[in-house]
Amino acid sequence: MYSPLVVLWLLVAQRLHGGASLEAAVIELLQGLPASFWPQPCKRIRDWRARGKTPSSNTGAYNQARQALPLSIVEKSCDHIFEQLVAQMSPSVAAGSLRTFLLDGSSMRTAHTPLLCKTYPPGSNQHGESHWPLIRVVVAHDLQTGLAMRPEWGAMHGDQAVSEQALLERAIHRLPPHAVVIGDANFGVFSVAYAAVQRNHPVVLRLTAERARRLAGEALRDGIDRVLEWKPSEFERRAHPELPADACVQGRLLVRQVQPDNGGAAFLLALFTTLPSPVEEVFALYGKRWSIETDLRTLKSTLCLDQLTCSTPDMVAKEIEMGMAAYNLVRALIGFASQQSGVPPRGYSFTKVRLILQAFAPALANAPNQQAAQRILDQIMTCVQQSKLPRRKRKRPSYPREVWQRGAHFPSRKK
Repeated sequence: MYSPLVVLWLLVAQRLHGGASLEAAVIELLQGLPASFWPQPCKRIRDWRARGKTPSSNTGAYNQARQALPLSIVEKSCDHIFEQLVAQMSPSVAAGSLRTFLLDGSSMRTAHTPLLCKTYPPGSNQHGESHWPLIRVVVAHDLQTGLAMRPEWGAMHGDQAVSEQALLERAIHRLPPHAVVIGDANFGVFSVAYAAVQRNHPVVLRLTAERARRLAGEALRDGIDRVLEWKPSEFERRAHPELPADACVQGRLLVRQVQPDNGGAAFLLALFTTLPSPVEEVFALYGKRWSIETDLRTLKSTLCLDQLTCSTPDMVAKEIEMGMAAYNLVRALIGFASQQSGVPPRGYSFTKVRLILQAFAPALANAPNQQAAQRILDQIMTCVQQSKLPRRKRKRPSYPREVWQRGAHFPSRKK
């Protein structure tokens, strides 16, 4: 009964419900799924359809099925969904323009089990070791549609710890051809620029002030627009011994004085790019990088990927990748609504569209015929079109980063 297709959908449904329990997934199955989920139904499914013999609502069979599901199937499914949606939503990209991907890193916590603690060791400080195993993850999201590519991740601490730059270099070959890569100062290093250019990906990377001064050969000033050849330093060659002796990247160093929207002090922003675009367009493009921060908030807060409850590395991988599939499902619905209205995809509320999909999915799955399914889909799109984010005439005031004072301290749990 729990075929790979059924298990994949139930993993997506759990994430759409904000990391729902196994019981919620089994109830999703008992509510009824389309017959196409079982091309060759087993005896239990045939009895369910013919005699109304409802399967058990216990979670043991589903738990065993999701653990037995090969990870390769999950990865290929996630990649296939992403590639199909990118191809279907390509008309939303202006003619002649390149797809642009925003890249950023974050962290996720996993359950405290011996195997996960060994694979993803917890961090430590002067007060001792923390409780939760930590994962470092790098995501790549399409700037125009918000679609997310399957991420790369690894240990954040320990002997097998990986950097965000190394994770990006592992993921960059899966980007669409000639996609522009935008990264903050953490990715503004030679190895990232070289890896992108070797795969024909233009880059727009923010540089730290020190690195920009070294490339410029002078103090930074407003108005620098210089063509240069970026070569690795001795430190970068020691960190990346595989770099060839003649490794270099041809590009431009751009420096402009910018004023933050929150009213902060103006500062010099240095960018390295291989795009031939005018300076104003390059800085305007980098100015959209903040969208990846709100996307990460959506993944971790709305879809509850900040704290994973599974207990093995394989299940961690399946949860993350099917979480991305659930995220892309909502983004696709927003994208199709955007094509109808002309409102940018990021002008819709992700949380509200997720709730709409969550509410209407059972009725859509149980539609008796194509006409009934089309009526439900029209109702879904009507609700989605009413989920536009408000366009405020006055910007909300910014508040300093402060936290509430902590209350009484409980004693530490003894190991």
